[in-house]
Amino acid sequence: MRRQLFTIASRSRGRKQPSPLASRSFSRLSSQSDRPSFGIAFNIDGVVLLDHTPIGGSSRALRRLYDDSGELKIPFVFLTNGGGFSESKRAQDLGQILGVDILPSQVIQGHTPFKQLVNRFENELVVAVGKGEPATVMSEYGYKNVLSIDEYTSYFDAIDPLAPYKRWTTKPGIDQNITSNEMAKRKIAVQTQSVHAAFVVSDSVDWSRDIQVLCDVLRTGGLPGKETNKQPHLQATFPAERLGMGAFRIALEAIYNSVKESYAIFVKQPRCGEYYKLWNSLFKTLYMIGDNPKIDIRGAGDPWFSILTRTVIFKGKDNHSEFPADLVVDTVEDAVDFILRKECGS
Repeated sequence: MRRQLFTIASRSRGRKQPSPLASRSFSRLSSQSDRPSFGIAFNIDGVVLLDHTPIGGSSRALRRLYDDSGELKIPFVFLTNGGGFSESKRAQDLGQILGVDILPSQVIQGHTPFKQLVNRFENELVVAVGKGEPATVMSEYGYKNVLSIDEYTSYFDAIDPLAPYKRWTTKPGIDQNITSNEMAKRKIAVQTQSVHAAFVVSDSVDWSRDIQVLCDVLRTGGLPGKETNKQPHLQATFPAERLGMGAFRIALEAIYNSVKESYAIFVKQPRCGEYYKLWNSLFKTLYMIGDNPKIDIRGAGDPWFSILTRTVIFKGKDNHSEFPADLVVDTVEDAVDFILRKECGS
């Protein structure tokens, strides 16, 4: 069977699904009988935070979801299309900013579904693209042979034709304990080992270099500089509104297809249906709080109850005409107040 090479971009819109690990977040609830019949999903940017600063009374709102001893009493998760850092790091940062205890399993990022592909690529060489710490993210998921595109590119001389003209660099940190002989051996190992998957973990920092390198990887079946005439399959998802991972994926598709004699086959990233089913089995009502009608509200269908905040993206007086929410409020604090009054009478 011909080896297949995948380029995978994080989900950027559509239904946002809770993680199968989310149920661990609720283990702090004293017992199954005490568990509420509802759960809450918060979008982060534009709802809870703006430039790493709490907005809309988010800190006060979240504290109401814990009891006086700091134990979680109302199950909730954070959902974001962003990423680049591990869920554990993001949870720690959110906890410090918001003043509450957040578990990694309560953070669902755009690249969280990549955990599902570990069994397929666990021991294969894979490349992680994006800002932040993409290789660290994939390593935490269980990928044992992953390189950031910064490091991967560094092993190929002149692979980036524009490198001499760039005033900034994205060179990886060099381990001072590695000898020149060991570096030479590593370079040979990387250049002779096929890349089996390229994961777009977060927004690319150097589009020209990353597209060039990924096209080389895809055209050669995973061995830049060594034509193998293999036709790889590309796996990708739909684009985001802003010029981020979605736009990068479109650019990569277009450029890659333009240099191929035959068009590559594009298929969608594996669905996260099990996330959705898990939460459906745990809760009677699921609340989604977001500020983007086209993404947050559009993705929240039955049995989700969608709440649209007038914060960053949406500021309309009335409901959104194309993607109306079940409820429109000014802030996330108003949303939590509504949920608790409806569900708990408080």
